[in-house]
Amino acid sequence: MTKPLRIALAGLGTVGGGVIRLLDTNGALIARRAGRPIEIVAVSARDRSKDRGVDMTRFAWIDDTTALANVDADVVVELVGGSDGPALALARATLAAGKSFVTANKAMLAHHGLELARAAEAASVALKFEAAVAGGVPVIKGLREGAAANEIERVYGILNGTCNFILSKMEAEGRDFADVLAEAQALGFAEADPTFDIDGIDAAHKLSLLASLAFGTQPAFADVAANGIRHVLAADIAEAASLGYRVRLLGLAESGPAGLFQRVHPHLVPVDHPLAHVTGATNAVVAEGNFVGRLLFQGPGAGDGPTASAVVADLIDIARGEFGPAFAMPADSLVEQAPADTGDRRGRAYVRFTVADRVGVLAEIAAAMRDAGVSIESLMQRGAHADGSVLVAIVTHEGPERSVAQALERLRGSQSLIGQPLWMHILG
Repeated sequence: MTKPLRIALAGLGTVGGGVIRLLDTNGALIARRAGRPIEIVAVSARDRSKDRGVDMTRFAWIDDTTALANVDADVVVELVGGSDGPALALARATLAAGKSFVTANKAMLAHHGLELARAAEAASVALKFEAAVAGGVPVIKGLREGAAANEIERVYGILNGTCNFILSKMEAEGRDFADVLAEAQALGFAEADPTFDIDGIDAAHKLSLLASLAFGTQPAFADVAANGIRHVLAADIAEAASLGYRVRLLGLAESGPAGLFQRVHPHLVPVDHPLAHVTGATNAVVAEGNFVGRLLFQGPGAGDGPTASAVVADLIDIARGEFGPAFAMPADSLVEQAPADTGDRRGRAYVRFTVADRVGVLAEIAAAMRDAGVSIESLMQRGAHADGSVLVAIVTHEGPERSVAQALERLRGSQSLIGQPLWMHILG
């Protein structure tokens, strides 16, 4: 074997500790597969005194995270997080120093991925981020390498384990969102501030990276339309089940003559679709290629073991000398594609209203739908709640999304409506 691949590791939280334990446990096997040992030589984190359950005295401790770029190492691994700040400074410094960079930081890549990919190519080093999307699921490698000969027509999936845990728990137990969110926080599946997860931002970061890999476009996080799950009720999930669907938060991207379409939104997924059966904190990504057909990548989307596994897989590639462009093709060949007009998309929709229990409400909703050109496939009304409100749910026939948006705009400010309607797309 040749000399070891030397690693400088930034961030010693759950995943950073997992990387150290994985290299300790499987070091001999990893060395055989990589053709050389992989060893950590320097680390950096905010708290030097914290007990992390592993022996840290064997590594050089660097207080200034950015200074890791200058230690005697071949690769820097960044597990700090954040789209800017120390993580971005370290990435820029590492690539400028001519060293390869491995990260699990989807936010940084969604905002600065093109810049970093160009810097890596200019320095002839690797920029790898398998752990940034779907944890231990090798979807980045699958798109970048396994499906490289295909024109990808669509990529979509369950990209946030927190939201999937909440929705599948609501589904199984009939509980409301706030109650299950509190449980997810107690179990460590959700952060104390869960905004990035439940409002779809985390999934949008990941979707922008998948879209770039799938379609050869520049990462365009700003163009992702993101809506989360905080307004989904247990009643919506029960209604979906009665119609033969399950509710899942999906990120979906397509590229075509109309532009690049990217959206994170709760969907009704048919019960016979594989994604309907993905429960708990699991992630799953579907890619549809013109020759390979439908590919399904599924597995644990977070946690120290799965995410560390993805990080070390990138290190093994680098140890073997397998670099390649970060986004599957040279950065300068990535296309800057305009966002698609979602109003032109056709599909079926589920729209739920909370309304006052009085005469004429259904007629008002139906008239707004009719005037906007929305054809109603079915309409369900459930009994009044203690506060006098009633849930009304509509499933539309296939039609342009613009029409549904216009119908909801016509109903804006109506005295009959209590709160905002919930619009969920039906996966076709």
